[in-house]
Amino acid sequence: MDLHFEELLGKITDFIKSEAKTETVVGEQFKLGEFTCVPVIKVGLGFGSGGAEGTEAKKGKGQGMGAGAGMGIEPIGFLVTKGDEISFLEAVKSHGLSAAFEKVPELIEHLAENRRKSREAEMA
Repeated sequence: MDLHFEELLGKITDFIKSEAKTETVVGEQFKLGEFTCVPVIKVGLGFGSGGAEGTEAKKGKGQGMGAGAGMGIEPIGFLVTKGDEISFLEAVKSHGLSAAFEKVPELIEHLAENRRKSREAEMA
């Protein structure tokens, strides 16, 4: 078995080039009343490969290889136009650490309200 890394890498690279093109990242525009909308999509790509060759006195010579690629596509919003005005409408609210920071003022307000209620209960 011959290891043909370059051929394999070429095939995977060609696949990625065909899938991660403008039409995939920014979808087909559509009309919604007076508005023209263009979906915007985030694309993430990952790739890995490896191979080995070895010899062992009792088992002989061996070779192996593997490769893989992955792609994720996520809608993030819409570019919306009406006349000369252009705006971006976000499809997904923030998540992770940024979402936690957005909740901090609400959390502080909640804690202050609980403390106020606790003091009122102690005075009564």
